[in-house]
Amino acid sequence: MFGLDLVSKTANQLVKAFNDNVRQGQQQLEKWLGDTGLVDDTKLSTLSEMSDAYRTMAEDLLLHPLRFASAEIDLAKKHLGLARYTLARLTGKPAGPVVEPDQDDRRFLAQDWQKHLPFDVLQQAYLINSKAFLQWVENMEGLPGPSRDQMLFYARQLTSALSPSNYPLTNPEVLRITWERKGMNLVDGMRNLAEDLRQNPNLFNVGMTDRSAFEVGGNLATTPGKVVYQNELMQLIQYTPTTKTVAQSPLLIVPPWINKFYILDLTARNSFIRWLVDQGQTVFVVSWRNPGPAQKDNGWEDYMTLGPLAAMDAVREATGEERMNAIGYCIGGTLLGSTMAWLEKKQRKPIVSTTYLTTLLDFSDPGGIGVFINDHSIRGIERAMDRKGYLDGRAMAFTFNLLRENDLFWSYWTNNYLKGLKPAAFDLLYWNTDGTNLPARMHSYYLREMYLHNRLVEPDALSLAGESINLAEIQVPSFFLSARQDHIAKWKTTYEGAKVYGGQVTFVLSGSGHIAGVINPPYKEKYGYWTNDDLPAEADDWFQSAEHHPGSWWPHWKTWIANFEGPQVPARQPGDGKLDILEDAPGSYVKVKAAEAGRC
Repeated sequence: MFGLDLVSKTANQLVKAFNDNVRQGQQQLEKWLGDTGLVDDTKLSTLSEMSDAYRTMAEDLLLHPLRFASAEIDLAKKHLGLARYTLARLTGKPAGPVVEPDQDDRRFLAQDWQKHLPFDVLQQAYLINSKAFLQWVENMEGLPGPSRDQMLFYARQLTSALSPSNYPLTNPEVLRITWERKGMNLVDGMRNLAEDLRQNPNLFNVGMTDRSAFEVGGNLATTPGKVVYQNELMQLIQYTPTTKTVAQSPLLIVPPWINKFYILDLTARNSFIRWLVDQGQTVFVVSWRNPGPAQKDNGWEDYMTLGPLAAMDAVREATGEERMNAIGYCIGGTLLGSTMAWLEKKQRKPIVSTTYLTTLLDFSDPGGIGVFINDHSIRGIERAMDRKGYLDGRAMAFTFNLLRENDLFWSYWTNNYLKGLKPAAFDLLYWNTDGTNLPARMHSYYLREMYLHNRLVEPDALSLAGESINLAEIQVPSFFLSARQDHIAKWKTTYEGAKVYGGQVTFVLSGSGHIAGVINPPYKEKYGYWTNDDLPAEADDWFQSAEHHPGSWWPHWKTWIANFEGPQVPARQPGDGKLDILEDAPGSYVKVKAAEAGRC
């Protein structure tokens, strides 16, 4: 017993000394980086969190040597198996691999990895080591859930970065291409890198699509319409009808301002907006400004008053109708929910029905982005925003890409810079890289009040424009559409938000993820969706008794919205009402790039 106490005491002393030394070094490094200006506060915060995570791993190693030893024994067994596999292949005997990539891991698909024994052994050794490391981190004791998720995230970033597929001398496919092309692939790769650096001044993002293949207003966002209203935060587009008659109640769409609205209006066949117009809707869409330093002090309530509330007034002016239907997508839906609660307090009833597309109202489980939701990270983001006045949208895009780093970063790194290939022309990825900035005041409020403290679902915990808001008081019928594979707005969390919402609630679950689950036109006949007229306490119970339907959810929603459209009236042309036409759709706000906005 005395011996165990001595060992424990010694281990704790070692951990304390180790922590003290690491913290001192970390503080000195952060001070030097901050003073030189080489790294901004957001990156410093991330570096600090990574350092803390790796330090905690080292602590666990010192405090639990037996658990580490057990993991090492298991690792040694697997490497012994790899040695036997290697010997069998050298002697021409049949042998199965010791470990294989996961089904969705595309890094080692090329036959070159299996054809050449050294690279076969290399990729298997990497997989053995990386899986063992991640399993060891996952099994660390005494960590709360958020800390464990954060540790796993940074451990995964480390193992993904060290993959032999990312380096020219350890990737046999790259070596073969280099031999065949006499090194021109590396020359082309340098050109691609230079172009990506030019396209993203002061902030590197790997190229994901051929940017030269797309033009907003040229072959994207082409549904005919006019800008009929604008203010300092948004333009309002009214689309030209394609039917002789339309539903009496106009339809207002509030898209996210973290990305641009034309996700809803990509190519003609995939355009949700064009489909709505063809169904006889008078469609209005908010096109948010790409903010810069001048919009630093615009807050959440400014987005409410200058966004949905101003748009509702403009729709009334344009159509003469007092009431309308509304759709909110992602953070646009979060804003719409806030606005509806505010209108309820004001006893104003301009909205007949609301539709929420992959929208978080309850933030109890923020999905993969939760690894960045803590006071330390948010303070780093706030310090960076205080200096610039906004969060650069390209930085947010990079953060989201790291949630699926092998698919959304390293695969493009290898293709673009090592193989020297140009990215394919893909409209969805063009939109994904066409980011928007976020004003400092608004984004700080959003991160703290909603993501960190989850106050939107608390009755009267938040106040906007002089009124406390309570989602449960809303009595307008609502349609919630979530996506089963969504890693940004997880469907079980959106379900919790739907339960808080007042009034009659219809919840529908689509297949696929945050984008494809929404932008799923009927002609594709893909993914399917689930419906259930009940709204039980648990999301799993809802799904257990839900009915699956093939194809797109769009026609199902069309049947639902018909209850709130009113009778048919003659089609309305932009400019027929009290609002003048300002310019053609898609307008000028949507064409401003994040880097350009940051200079304004």
